Amino acid sequence: MKKGFTLIEILVVIGIIAILAAIVIIAINPAEHFRQSRNTQRVSNVNAILNAVHQYAVDNQGVLPPMIQGAATGDAGTFDICADTDTESASCTNLFDSSELLPNTIGQKYIVDMPIDPTCNVSGSTCYTISTTTYGRVTVTAENAEGTSISVSR
Repeated sequence: MKKGFTLIEILVVIGIIAILAAIVIIAINPAEHFRQSRNTQRVSNVNAILNAVHQYAVDNQGVLPPMIQGAATGDAGTFDICADTDTESASCTNLFDSSELLPNTIGQKYIVDMPIDPTCNVSGSTCYTISTTTYGRVTVTAENAEGTSISVSR
């Protein structure tokens, strides 16, 4: 009888090595996975904000929310989006107000809550910006995107 390894034994060892290698690769670079997770959240948030603005425009015969119409009427600019529902300042624009104080915002009718960037450290800001062109094209951008640019236009 010859001594040696059977094919099954070799395949089992290769399988175990592959599993251990995968575990080691994941364990070595968790920061990359966290970065990808945060960027995925940013893409979701940017799309949610843009969809809410788009739905507002659909319900209002193509008219954008008044707080971002400035760029569409010639006052070009990019506006930071406020995180607080009762904040309106020169540094940010309030797209979301659940009260009747600002009835022309996207409020709870179009989005339940204003999303905030996962790494945003700016008080009162979402760390997302919104801009419009003179042709009415709306762009929402994640300013804190890690390793890539996250911007969606419609």
